[in-house]
Amino acid sequence: MVTLTAPEAAAPETTATAAATPAVLDLAEVPVRDLNQALHNAVDGQAWTVTNPGGKHSLAVGINADVSVTIDGHAGYYAAGMHQKGSVAITGNAGVGLAENIMSGRVHVKGDASQSAAATGHGGLVVIDGNAGARCGISMKGVDIVVGGNIGHMSAFMAQAGRLVVCGDAGDALGDSIYEARIYVKGSVASLGADCIEKPLREEHLAELAELLAAAGRTENPSDFKRYGSARNLYHFHVDNSTAY
Repeated sequence: MVTLTAPEAAAPETTATAAATPAVLDLAEVPVRDLNQALHNAVDGQAWTVTNPGGKHSLAVGINADVSVTIDGHAGYYAAGMHQKGSVAITGNAGVGLAENIMSGRVHVKGDASQSAAATGHGGLVVIDGNAGARCGISMKGVDIVVGGNIGHMSAFMAQAGRLVVCGDAGDALGDSIYEARIYVKGSVASLGADCIEKPLREEHLAELAELLAAAGRTENPSDFKRYGSARNLYHFHVDNSTAY
């Protein structure tokens, strides 16, 4: 096992937003297990830069401190999974299951993300500057997701709570069996899933959407989007709706 030296935290007299001096961890030399252990041992205010990620899986998972992690390159499966605090930025692309089961904090991918991004997420913000694959936000339970490009089919399937913002187009079966999550799409939608319908975009939704776009560093006009959500016909079984299940 390689012993990693933690970076110095921000000095007590600095503001809470002041950045610490990052420690550079080279994954060409340091095993992923040791990287994650160091992050699990981290304390608030520390900052890390991970170089040569090489598409390795399970990078920066289970972070539970207010730290800042930058992965300089592409990440594999389940990057920033089970994220609880702090922020993770990925300068390249991310594989399947980005930020899976995120609880809070922020995860930002500068490139594209594969399928099942932010699956089952309970909270926090996931930003994908590029495109996201199929099943983006599947079974989301409170997470906010902002995608700068397109999303694939079956996105927001069984989405229970949270907001999904798509600045591009959405694939087939968007929001299938959706509960109370809100979906905003600027572009076209290939098809809506069972019990998902277009809904009015009222003032409170425009304000909510503007806040989400600003948090993601986007400049789109909220009025250019459409809102989608549950028709609320599948909450309880009814024989008249049996063919929709």
